[in-house]
Amino acid sequence: MLMGWRSHAFHAALFASLGVSFEVLFTSLMDLPSARDWRLRGYTYLWVMPLYASVYPLLGWLYPRLAPYPFSARGALYTGIAFSLEFLGGLALRAALGEAPWEAHYRGSPWTIDDLIRLDYAPACLAAGWAYERVYRLLAG
Repeated sequence: MLMGWRSHAFHAALFASLGVSFEVLFTSLMDLPSARDWRLRGYTYLWVMPLYASVYPLLGWLYPRLAPYPFSARGALYTGIAFSLEFLGGLALRAALGEAPWEAHYRGSPWTIDDLIRLDYAPACLAAGWAYERVYRLLAG
């Protein structure tokens, strides 16, 4: 059965909310060792909500094609897609704002590519891909 646009909009908003929540959790834990701030203050940027919302339609197209493959293959692809979205979104924000909001936090890392993605965050991207896939499968029934 085809879903109406309201259901698609709700699911995209749900995925955006999940992504922002993941990011706040991740940043609060990643900043802990350097800041020794036990308040666990996380942060994100409203600019990333469209990036996270785009995961829902992407999974809607990708998952039926990838389902027969093991998660190791799907997860590698999800990680690559996450890096691509972050990089392209960062380039767009850099063009519009002069700098992507997360560039200052990435700058100086030996794992960064053009201060827009950090390769050492691949395990977090993989975990997010797993979580998004689980939520997508739950919603798809």
